[in-house]
Amino acid sequence: MRCFGEGDALYERYHDQEWGRPVTDERGLFERLSLEAFQSGLAWITILRKREAFRAAFAGFEPGAVAEFGERDVERLLADAGIVRNRAKIEATIANARATVGLRGAGTSLADVIWDHRPAPTPPPVTWNDVRPLAPESAALAKELRRRGFRFVGPTTLYALMQACGLVNDHLASCPARAATQAAAR
Repeated sequence: MRCFGEGDALYERYHDQEWGRPVTDERGLFERLSLEAFQSGLAWITILRKREAFRAAFAGFEPGAVAEFGERDVERLLADAGIVRNRAKIEATIANARATVGLRGAGTSLADVIWDHRPAPTPPPVTWNDVRPLAPESAALAKELRRRGFRFVGPTTLYALMQACGLVNDHLASCPARAATQAAAR
């Protein structure tokens, strides 16, 4: 049985084919970082169902394009019923795009900063009670990203990012997707 998503085709696909698989490209990481911030306080399935609308609204999550968004874009996004219309999260996404572009100018990348905080492997969780909500590495990553101008990047949100992007494999030991996720990480 899957860790989560059972009974919803979209959620099952996400669980089986994406959650926990390594994401190393800037656009992919920026998208996941943005969606994790929008998810804060909401169910992940809500964000997953709106993902295509988010991609359309935020220029495919290309950091350079989103970094150019201005107040007119914020107003456009606030009127877009296809996404989560939260001004603070919208403005944080734009600020995070600018910070991502700024990393390039500093001679590093979003991928470098995130993957430099990868936790050491841990034993597979047996139940959801064994899955931690954050790690010292996610707290350190939150501190580093905030230092570099990122917003909505708390330790719990960043641990969820680590789970989603393959920095950790929190599929339960009995989950059929665990082995494939582990193989993808190699």
